[in-house]
Amino acid sequence: MDKRGIFITQFDLDRLNLLIAEKRATGGENAYLTELETELGQAEVVDSKDIPGDVITMNSKVRMEDAETGEEMIYSLVFPQDANIDEGKISVLAPIGTGMIGYKEGDIIEWPVPAGIRKIKILEILYQPEASGDFDL
Repeated sequence: MDKRGIFITQFDLDRLNLLIAEKRATGGENAYLTELETELGQAEVVDSKDIPGDVITMNSKVRMEDAETGEEMIYSLVFPQDANIDEGKISVLAPIGTGMIGYKEGDIIEWPVPAGIRKIKILEILYQPEASGDFDL
C-alpha cells in the first residue's frame, strides 16, 4: 500500500491498538496487522471534534469507485466483529479496510493484488461518525 500521512482520532487509535494487541495475544500474525500498526504509527492524532469531515474514520460509510472498471461501491469501515460483506461492512483488518483508514475524499487507495495494483478512488464520505456528532461509535 502507498504510504501517506493520515489523521486518526485518539478514540479510534486506542481501540485499534487494543484490537492489534488482542489479535497478537491470540496468535494472530497477519501482514495486515503489521500494515495497520505502520499506518497508525505515522498518523497524526487529533481530537474527535477536530477530525476533518472528509477523512475516513472507523464506522464511516464511503462511496468509492474502482479506477480500472469504473464500478462504484459503498462500504462502511468497521471492526472485525462487525464485518459483513453482504451488508457492505468491511473489516479494518481486510486489505482494503487497512488501506481506507485516514484517506480523504478524492484520494486513491492503492494496494497489491495477484494481478498487479488495485486502485480505488474515494468519491464521497456518506457518513462519518465524528462529523455527525457521534464521538463514541
